[in-house]
Amino acid sequence: MEYITLFGSALIDLSNAMAIYILFGLLFAGVLHELVPESLVTKHLGRGNIWSVVKSTIFGIPLPVCSCGVIPLATSIKKSGASKGATLSFLISTPITGIDSIMATYGIFGWIFTLYRAVTSMIIAIVAGVLTNIFDKEEPKKSQSLFSTQKPSEKSNESCCSTSTSCCSNQVKKEHFVKRVLNYSFGTLLKDIAKPLLWGLILGAFITVLIPKNLSNILIEYSWLSYMIVIIIAVPMYVCATASLPIAAGLMLAGVSAGASFVFLTAGPATNTVTIGVVKKMLGTRSLFIYLGTIIIGSMLFGMGLDYLFTLSNIDPKGFIHLHEEVGVFTIISSIILWCLISWHTFKLWIKR
Repeated sequence: MEYITLFGSALIDLSNAMAIYILFGLLFAGVLHELVPESLVTKHLGRGNIWSVVKSTIFGIPLPVCSCGVIPLATSIKKSGASKGATLSFLISTPITGIDSIMATYGIFGWIFTLYRAVTSMIIAIVAGVLTNIFDKEEPKKSQSLFSTQKPSEKSNESCCSTSTSCCSNQVKKEHFVKRVLNYSFGTLLKDIAKPLLWGLILGAFITVLIPKNLSNILIEYSWLSYMIVIIIAVPMYVCATASLPIAAGLMLAGVSAGASFVFLTAGPATNTVTIGVVKKMLGTRSLFIYLGTIIIGSMLFGMGLDYLFTLSNIDPKGFIHLHEEVGVFTIISSIILWCLISWHTFKLWIKR
């Protein structure tokens, strides 16, 4: 009974932490869907070469979007013609190197750690994208006009506009724009990821319950295995880039190496059970293995490299560290809305079977 209570509490906490970002990501993706021409995405991100991956990585860097909010954005650019490699690099770079995360990293860890984190995250994202384009090429297909969401009724409105100005007022255009954004965001897009989201939330809560409370003590005791232990915990766990910073700082202050904390800061925001499920559905099993393998190997190698640099320079990383958020009404409302939407789409999928 105790574990059921803990699981329910973890599921609620996880939903509260993710809901507002997922809803924002869906809405942002809907706006991009309407404003960004499909030809632009296809031209810059649709080719299976290194430049499309680099562009996608750079495009994702400044966006203040976390690992759950990036899911609908990545799904949207994939639908609009981006290659698998470009989509994957965007999925990795965006949650780790958002402008909010970079500034927060500098505030807590200083410029050395921040610069190292930003550069290595870009490298991991680019490598993952390039490997995906090489080993998981997709067959060329006719692009669908996903950014042109006009229905017959909307076409009739356009013909009306040619003869009358009364039906083409700015108010009507705005209403049509808002309606199309909402239909795409919370209809088309959420329907595609509702099932992975549902299972991701459930698995994420289950894993959260299993994480030992004395994590820092375990990592200090088994320092030679700390990278692997952190990976096992961080990959399925949901923690956004900004929220992961005080956790990593706390681990370092408790005696965990800077490299192991870096692994947590990289693998934690870049992966979680929700993203893993969506990547498998959207890009396939081979891309999923590349996604996980690149993040795991890359974060561990760069984590060891960071420890080596600090050891070589005789710098104590703890010297750079400058150190329960309450749940608001808006957070709770967002969580309820998300669960209602997920339940509705899941129910419709079940009914169709």
